[in-house]
Amino acid sequence: MATQHSRSAARMMMAPAVVLLLGWMLVPLIMTLWFSFRRYLPLRGGDLGSAGFDNFVRFVTSSAFWPSVQTTLIMVGGVLVITIVLGVLLSLLLDQPMWGQGVVRILVIAPFFVMPTVSALVWKNMFMDPTNGLLAHLWQFFGAEPVAWLSSVPLTSIIMIVSWQWLPFATLILLTAVQSLDGEQLEASEMDGASPLARFFYIILPHLSRAITIVVLIQTIFLLSIFAEIFVTTGGAFGTRTLTYLIYQRVLESQNVGLGSAGGVYAIILANIVAIFLMRIVGKNLDK
Repeated sequence: MATQHSRSAARMMMAPAVVLLLGWMLVPLIMTLWFSFRRYLPLRGGDLGSAGFDNFVRFVTSSAFWPSVQTTLIMVGGVLVITIVLGVLLSLLLDQPMWGQGVVRILVIAPFFVMPTVSALVWKNMFMDPTNGLLAHLWQFFGAEPVAWLSSVPLTSIIMIVSWQWLPFATLILLTAVQSLDGEQLEASEMDGASPLARFFYIILPHLSRAITIVVLIQTIFLLSIFAEIFVTTGGAFGTRTLTYLIYQRVLESQNVGLGSAGGVYAIILANIVAIFLMRIVGKNLDK
């Protein structure tokens, strides 16, 4: 049992890391809050004084705000659906005995370690290019006209790119859950005459519910800040401007730090609302 002296020593050793972590999180947050109430225009005189809540009103009443929120939610929802559905199927497939199973698992997980900017450039130039892309040659092989993905279906294209990046993460978490499934339960249901679909919906899927909620929670937190893929592919055009990209445009392109900081506060509020909602779902599933 730990003594009072050992607990105090442990707190002392952890204190520098805790202080550093708090500073790492709180300093940018405090600066964002400070600038959101200021008229800070770097190219037009710097800090021009207090703006009150004017930045918040201007940001939320701009014509681009609600479309960017809608685009963000559609993008997050699309990626979650694709990664969870394909993640479940891949995890079940990878759980089956096969030749070179270890190599296959490494290849499936590999895209998660590719930088978002690199993967977006690869998809843009090697796969989705309407002239020399692999998808264009595939379309021509079947006698169809190539698709200009990033201008014809830009939102779908970015969802495909981001899903390719996050599918390995979902597969890895779900594969761990599949491997923890009691094989005797599946054998018993098979002996009782249950069909593969019945075993999936009544045994496997309920067992994966906790892992699915964890995947949804973690991915949503990161997906709300999608930026690099949009910057590299469409530059926010063709209806692909998310809330994060709108903030970038206000801060760097318009050089209005105060307005962009107000948008950052809205992004923090949105992320916390979604996180609290998902945490409630996760908590209910974990209590079962």
